[in-house]
Amino acid sequence: MSRRPKTPGASPALDRLLPQDIEAERAVLGSMLHGKEAIAEVLAVLGEAGHEAFVREAHQHLYDALIKLYVDDRPVNDGHVIREELERRGLWEALGKFEFLASLLSAVPSALRARHYAEIVYEKYLLRQLIAATHRVMQTALDADQPTREILDYAEKEIFGVTERRVSGQAVPIEELVRDAFRAIEARGHDGTLTGEPTGFIELDDLTSGLQRGELIIVAGRPSMGKTALGLNMAEHLAIVERRPTLFFSLEMSRQQIAQRILCSRARVDAHRLRRGRHSAADLERLKAAADDLREAPLLVDDTPDLTVLELRARARLAMRRHQVRAIFVDYLQLMRAPKSENRQVEVATISRGLKALAKDLDVPVVAMAQLNRSPEDKSRRGNRPRMSDLRESGAIEQDADVIALLHRESYYRTNPSAALREDDSRPEADADENVAELIIAKQRNGPTGTIRLHFNSQYTRFDNHVPDAGRYEFVPPLRDDPPF
Repeated sequence: MSRRPKTPGASPALDRLLPQDIEAERAVLGSMLHGKEAIAEVLAVLGEAGHEAFVREAHQHLYDALIKLYVDDRPVNDGHVIREELERRGLWEALGKFEFLASLLSAVPSALRARHYAEIVYEKYLLRQLIAATHRVMQTALDADQPTREILDYAEKEIFGVTERRVSGQAVPIEELVRDAFRAIEARGHDGTLTGEPTGFIELDDLTSGLQRGELIIVAGRPSMGKTALGLNMAEHLAIVERRPTLFFSLEMSRQQIAQRILCSRARVDAHRLRRGRHSAADLERLKAAADDLREAPLLVDDTPDLTVLELRARARLAMRRHQVRAIFVDYLQLMRAPKSENRQVEVATISRGLKALAKDLDVPVVAMAQLNRSPEDKSRRGNRPRMSDLRESGAIEQDADVIALLHRESYYRTNPSAALREDDSRPEADADENVAELIIAKQRNGPTGTIRLHFNSQYTRFDNHVPDAGRYEFVPPLRDDPPF
């Protein structure tokens, strides 16, 4: 059942030279056979590599079987249970029955060094991945069918994909964490300055202290509520006014559309008139002035469609390495993919967890726009204000997000006569003024909730402060059917 390690795209000559440590693989599996504690240690090291970290096919099969028993909370040190699982997979006799298991158990006296052996196996796996990546780069460069710049970008992406798999992170003593926390507190001072990245919206910054590093912020709303516009306005403020490198992923609009939208919004030019060629000379002058502001702004736009969460994370890490990005925006969450998901709910949950992990890994705020379901338009509900439970397709978003902001414009429902509140609803009546938008902070893990009013200009697709320099927000208690956080 043994085989030489094979790497996609590698030549037979390279195949013979691929790094491996069969004895370490045997020691890892032997440690896992001693108990669940060792499996937890091994999983912490091998992570997403899974059975591919092993060279021998027999080792891969047994690893998968042991992980299945571990996940199902069944005994992993019971030979008869392992036999049943391997027989179910049709592998018991092919692997060598109890003799195979006994040989692995005899490879290590105990499970005490499980992590050490797993680290050796993982290091060899990384080297094999690096060899495969460099071989693919070499083949691409030899073919020379693409421009040199594209080949260099491809090479960087391939190598970066391997480095991203390195094991990182470990438990840290509370003493060290407390010391770091006090340094952060002392660095903030006492002058009330923002601790996060400013959004340009005074009341929002007052309520949240800015976009906090390491947090996942969800801006959700129904279609045409202005989610993209609000995200672009925040990104524009960070990049143009604050001069802080900002990355904007647009999965729905092209980079040209994004650029034109920012230009028109900042220049206060009607985009519809511009598309029809009915703009004035004054409009052109304002557009030129806005273009001058944008030309030096550190705003990065990635319009790659149909991104997976892993691809987005790799691109974000590359942008961080090159430009020291201070904030990341994703428009929008439900347009991303997570391959091999059982259903759409699991897929969205995977995406949500991936974005939260990205925020923590890069230590920057990640602002993701998201769609709400049709519940706010349900006539039986009467009130049109959105709730956290309206987030489309997955409750995991509610759990993963640090901040959930629900965008609402009552004028959107003006044609719906049933958009009245329940008699027992204690919320104030919504403002139907077409220029008023509400940003409902329905969840804030480390701060208060409330409702912020913004000024919406549909002509320029732009949000501004509702009352300049007010610095106040209207507190609204959570809806009764929303879970407490």
